Amino acid sequence: MNRRKFFKNSFGAGMAAATAITFGTAPRILSNIKKSENEIIYDLAAIKGGEPDVMFEKAIKAVGGMSRFVKKNQVVVLKPNIGWNAEPERAANTNPKLISKVIEHCFEAGAKDVYVFDHTCDNWQLCYTNSGIESVVKKAGGKIVPGNSESYYQDVDITAGKSLKQTSVHELILESDVFINIPVLKHHSSTKLSIAMKNLMGVVWDRGYWHRNNLHQCIADYPTFRKPDLNIIDAYSVMKKNGPKGVSEADCILYKSQIISADIVAADAAAAKLFGHSPEEIDYIKYADEMGVGTMNLENLSISRIKV
Repeated sequence: MNRRKFFKNSFGAGMAAATAITFGTAPRILSNIKKSENEIIYDLAAIKGGEPDVMFEKAIKAVGGMSRFVKKNQVVVLKPNIGWNAEPERAANTNPKLISKVIEHCFEAGAKDVYVFDHTCDNWQLCYTNSGIESVVKKAGGKIVPGNSESYYQDVDITAGKSLKQTSVHELILESDVFINIPVLKHHSSTKLSIAMKNLMGVVWDRGYWHRNNLHQCIADYPTFRKPDLNIIDAYSVMKKNGPKGVSEADCILYKSQIISADIVAADAAAAKLFGHSPEEIDYIKYADEMGVGTMNLENLSISRIKV
């Protein structure tokens, strides 16, 4: 069965929200450009001081606007962190205000459909509901779909991987035109931090393999197969301890920040610094830099620093 046929059959049988659609498979490569002599498109935007939706509205302009990443009639998949049955105030999941605003911008750029999913750790229906993400996705016109069945995943080879050589990836990632990664910055008991690369564990079926086979290296290996076109790191409320799920709001500090970049390694490096770590302290960031996935050397990038 070919990939598109599998996608239509599995999702058509498994959920009413996913209709038959046509996808392109090739990820796009973005480069630094100028819109005009006076308008620079930055490699990375770092913003602080506002609400999640307000910060995104301003910061996305610094990296070229959503129209740089999403074109007319394209199908977009958003991968927030929705892994935990926790209310937004606990910051275990991506802030729903940010998700809503990203969907709005995708449609304004001409997107045909915007899908949202995660392979959750807790019960997926409770995660989707109690995170507040399901309701904002539907209100914004997006389609939220599950990741809880192995039938939604396809086997792929990770040819450049060192520890991760094969895995099974959600069909939405394989068949979307545009892939936008929207993690939340937080403490993690196994990797010190959970950010953009770590968030990609939610697009595969067998996360346990990663934990058993050099977790940091597997995290660095996966984006050699499929890097997100855009990474938007939610650092509005940041879980400083007891991650990844957290215990209560007392685990969190209000940072009111956000980081946006097409370079997943640079985005993670900037977020690590925001949290209080040097990028070299987080092994998967260091490994990904060494493998050429992106760069953790922020000094070589053009960065827009914005205060609301």
